[in-house]
Amino acid sequence: MMKDQYVRTEMLLGKEAMEKIRSSRVAVFGVGGVGGYVVEALARSGVGTLDLIDSDRVDITNLNRQIIATRSTVGKYKVDAAKERIEDINPACTVNAYRVFFLPETKDQFDFSAYDYVVDAVDTVAAKLEIVKCAKEAGVPVISAMGAGNKMEASMLEVSDISKTSVCPLARVMRKKLKEVGIDHLKVVYSKEIPLSPKHGEDPELKGGRPAPGSNAFVPAAMGLIIAGEVIKDLTEKE
Repeated sequence: MMKDQYVRTEMLLGKEAMEKIRSSRVAVFGVGGVGGYVVEALARSGVGTLDLIDSDRVDITNLNRQIIATRSTVGKYKVDAAKERIEDINPACTVNAYRVFFLPETKDQFDFSAYDYVVDAVDTVAAKLEIVKCAKEAGVPVISAMGAGNKMEASMLEVSDISKTSVCPLARVMRKKLKEVGIDHLKVVYSKEIPLSPKHGEDPELKGGRPAPGSNAFVPAAMGLIIAGEVIKDLTEKE
């Protein structure tokens, strides 16, 4: 009989915790530089059901940092590429792929009360705010990725409550927006590193009318792995 692929994880967490992980359903909003690594680590940890939400396709510029990005996946929807990868890692995992850009206008497609945990790894403030609001209203734990672009020091990443963050421009905006809707607390992963100024060439990629941030293979990856670790710890520590 084939060995259980999660035997090493069970050595750390125990059988009961592994059963909790296997019976858990986690939604990951955004399957890019950060979210792709979250998904990968959750699949390798034995999470039973993963909902992947992202409308983007894999682009050639994603090859420098996104775990799902390979020459063979360029052009594919990110959620489809991630689903194929997960099924190759753990065929027992149920993967629900949604080619949707999450916004207030599309939120009704998702039942947040069905999730055991929600991961926000999207880029836009409007989407992040709505994800957090929906999770909080449903009483579901949520963790949010702050800015990983224009950063070089993976060692400066921290897990914190949004109220205790500093330096990170995205965290500052999110603190303000969350307060406006009556949310004072949110678990986040952020960096105190002062963002670098990207050295754009003559024809920079534009994102929302602005030049896209510079990025690398290690800061988004480290942030994604930290987030996945927090999800697994929280799922297995629940009463």
